[in-house]
Amino acid sequence: MAIPDIITSASCIPYSELLSQIVESIIEVVVAANDVLVKKQSFAELADYLKRIHPLLKELSKKDFSHFESLNKVIHILSQEVKSAKQLTSDCSKRNKVYLLINCRKILIRLENITKSIGRALDLLPLTSLDLSSAISEEIINLSENMQRAKFKVAVEEERIYEKIDSGIQEGGVDRSYANNLLLLIAEALGISTESSELKREFDEFKVEIDNARLRKDQAEEIQMEQLIALLEQADAVSSPKEKEIKYFTKRKSLGSQPLEPLTSFYCPITKEVMVDPVETSSAQTFERSAIERWIAEGKNTCPLTMLNLDTSILRPNKTLRQSIEEWKDRNSMITIASMKSKIMSGDEEEIIDCLEKLKDLCDQRDLHREWMIMENYMDILIQLLSEKNREIKNRSLVILLILAKESGDSKERIAKVPNAIEYIVPLLGRRPDDRRLAVELLLELSKCDLLQDCIGKVQGCILLLVTMSSSDDSQAARDAHDLLENLSVSDNNVIQMAKANYFKHFLQRLSTGPEDVKRRMAAALAELELTDHNKSSLLEGGVLGPLLDLVSHGDVQMRQMAVKSLMNLSTVPSNGLQMIKDGAVRPLVDLLLRSSASFSNLREQVAATIMHLATSTAFQDPSEMPVTLLDAEQDIVMMFSLINLSGPNVQKNILQTFYEMCQSSSAADIKNKLIQGPALPMLVQLCEHCNLTVRANAVKLLCCLLDDCDELTIMEHIVQKNIEALLAIIQTSKDEEEISSALGIISNLPETLHFTEWLLDAGALRVISSFLENGRQIYPIRARITENAAGALCRFAAPTNLEWQKKAAEIGTIPMLVQLLGCGTLLMKKHAATSLARFSQSSPLLTRQVSRRKGLFCFVAPPESICPVHGGICSVESSFCLIEADAVPYLVRILNESDLGASEASLDALLTLIEAERLQSGSKVLADENAIPQMIRFLSSPFPSLQEKSLSALERIFRLPEFKLKYGSSAQMPLIDLTQRGSSSMKSLSARILAHLHLLHDQSSFF
Repeated sequence: MAIPDIITSASCIPYSELLSQIVESIIEVVVAANDVLVKKQSFAELADYLKRIHPLLKELSKKDFSHFESLNKVIHILSQEVKSAKQLTSDCSKRNKVYLLINCRKILIRLENITKSIGRALDLLPLTSLDLSSAISEEIINLSENMQRAKFKVAVEEERIYEKIDSGIQEGGVDRSYANNLLLLIAEALGISTESSELKREFDEFKVEIDNARLRKDQAEEIQMEQLIALLEQADAVSSPKEKEIKYFTKRKSLGSQPLEPLTSFYCPITKEVMVDPVETSSAQTFERSAIERWIAEGKNTCPLTMLNLDTSILRPNKTLRQSIEEWKDRNSMITIASMKSKIMSGDEEEIIDCLEKLKDLCDQRDLHREWMIMENYMDILIQLLSEKNREIKNRSLVILLILAKESGDSKERIAKVPNAIEYIVPLLGRRPDDRRLAVELLLELSKCDLLQDCIGKVQGCILLLVTMSSSDDSQAARDAHDLLENLSVSDNNVIQMAKANYFKHFLQRLSTGPEDVKRRMAAALAELELTDHNKSSLLEGGVLGPLLDLVSHGDVQMRQMAVKSLMNLSTVPSNGLQMIKDGAVRPLVDLLLRSSASFSNLREQVAATIMHLATSTAFQDPSEMPVTLLDAEQDIVMMFSLINLSGPNVQKNILQTFYEMCQSSSAADIKNKLIQGPALPMLVQLCEHCNLTVRANAVKLLCCLLDDCDELTIMEHIVQKNIEALLAIIQTSKDEEEISSALGIISNLPETLHFTEWLLDAGALRVISSFLENGRQIYPIRARITENAAGALCRFAAPTNLEWQKKAAEIGTIPMLVQLLGCGTLLMKKHAATSLARFSQSSPLLTRQVSRRKGLFCFVAPPESICPVHGGICSVESSFCLIEADAVPYLVRILNESDLGASEASLDALLTLIEAERLQSGSKVLADENAIPQMIRFLSSPFPSLQEKSLSALERIFRLPEFKLKYGSSAQMPLIDLTQRGSSSMKSLSARILAHLHLLHDQSSFF
């Protein structure tokens, strides 16, 4: 519609109402763009443009534009194009997906035209005459330019589909595989399922669209759709075997019974043979492409027939002639295939071999020929030929049967209906290698048909031959035999036969479904098998646990041992362990462990190992599910722990590891409490000196875990000087990094009392611990934990209450190592390092060497050493533990940005030591230079009260100084005001005091 027509048609509508309609339609298009079935990204791009237009229309609605003719045009064009976009979006949300896909080019052209038209309309706006802001005017100009330059392109995969559709329609005669491939490409492009039922449903919906094309009288689209439907109907998913068979016999009966000779026009004038790829030259004559190209390549530039000069650049495919040749070939092939059945059944061996050779050639030429042979029911004839004595006839028959069986599910079902078909094939598994390979490949293909799986296994000797073949030197035959056994395993009868042939994989899976005597035999076999994790999971899912637990509870000693060994193997998979706990495996196992005699040491070891596996699995629980616990009753916990003193090393290590794993689970707090109140601590302390290194390591790990939750009195009650010496010996000599980490963790958890620290110093612990601080940048988690625990253990030596300890720690270079941890350690390392540095820093004022004030001429001489900007004297890392000299302040400030409360608070504590007492002025300047004060102001809005209170206290002192009050006061006002309204009572008072410093509250305010 031309612009004047648009304006005339809408002239009766008030502009304000028209604008409202446009805005409403834009909103509808933007929302509907999310629901389109194709080209979502392109529609999203249009929606984005329309979103940007929306506020512009709102601005225009405020203007009186009745006197602007060009503005009126813009409004009416926008109205029309937005309506078009709305209609297009609606169509693309409702029509069939296949229909939309093949029309993507048209859709994108419409999208591009709409977008550019709207862009041109915006370009017509009289921006200089309208009272619009510069920002809006600039937005209109940019939007207009972008929309006029918009390009919407068809995707590569869509172009590929269009090419295949065009090629299939133009060339004609495409086969079933071509149609199947095209249908698969369409399904992938549309994101629909490739299941046959889903593809057929989508195709049937697409066929309905042709009726819509007829109603619209769109003849071109109707023809295009008819051609595409004819092309896709050859695909397996869209036509049933019965439908294809009806079409085939209808066509075959119309052809007669005799092949036709080729027309003269089918022959190439050069080769005198029927053409395959006919092309037309500039002389209007047709030749086989390869022949005329060779003619031209030999320098002959005249037509072989007319002798006229040729334009060698022109070779046009003669599609009409090619299609006629293809139709002639198909007609003769169909007649040939139908007529050879009687010749094969004649009994003449030479004629049979000749016919089989021709059938094989026809199979190789086109999949359509194979489809015709299936519909002619050649399978029955070929099966009968397998009993022939002539080896060549048997081999050729097997080859063709295999080709036809692979063709479709319909062909396999037809073979299944042939009487005794499998009995004819199975004996060939034991014949010559060629026959054996073909026979197993054919049976593998047939086993994909449900009707034949039981039949194959029932033939005497079949499974035994397959098991033998699965380990043969013929790799391909072995793979096929293995895959065939997999397919046959769906039948219980077949699985029993496999077991008798020493193929136990599927036999084990029947443990939970077989009769009682079979279950017992299965348990014995399962106990000796090496299973993969996948197989273990499959067995548990198949119901293996119930029968095994029944044997544990009610079987004799031998059966219990086999059942426990099986459970031990299965429980190594965490998901299995969790399921076993849920299904009640713990109670019978614990009972068996507690009551089994020491004389059955092997059984006890296996039971303890199984329980340990179950405990380990609890660490793999899904947080969203109900927590799974191993042991709840205190009596069970105490009795099981007491077994440690009554058992050998293998049982000891498993029980210790069991309790360690339980202490990592969701019920850890309860387990730890029961162990601490019970006999665990004294026993573990004793086991830390055990001669068996594995038992010792597990004891150290569990002791470290328990001490995390112990109070100081309990620890002091059980840990004495010789235990500390033993721990340090472990740290220095053990090759188990987990044990070293745990020993350091124990030391880190010791109370910071005088006698513990003195014991550690006397044992040389300081150097031992500090040796693990040298490199905090660890990529291995266990080594990172070692450094974390070492950093935690070092904190006691930095206590400001004992300068001698601090000096000893500083003398061996711990402070630089702590600073290094601030820069490259984990959050926990940073927390411990900052804590130690804060303690060291508290002693710095006492250790700073003061510089005497010089008099006379000496006052103009520069001091021999630089003066510390905070402490006002001579500082060093080793002598006064100065944070400035250690270059720790930048790292500490950086840690304030960490999300971890512990690290941030420890760093803040260290920094605040710089502004204590008379160091307020100098320390505040250092903090300001390092940009720490803004971080403190940020902490006023922190969700952690401790950070808020410490920052408040520091800022209250800092803002007493005019220069910092002036520089940072304004940025602190809003957080402070918020705290006066929502903070605790102490924070409210302190916040008000700071606001008074900032002259925002009176000194006598009620906030105080």
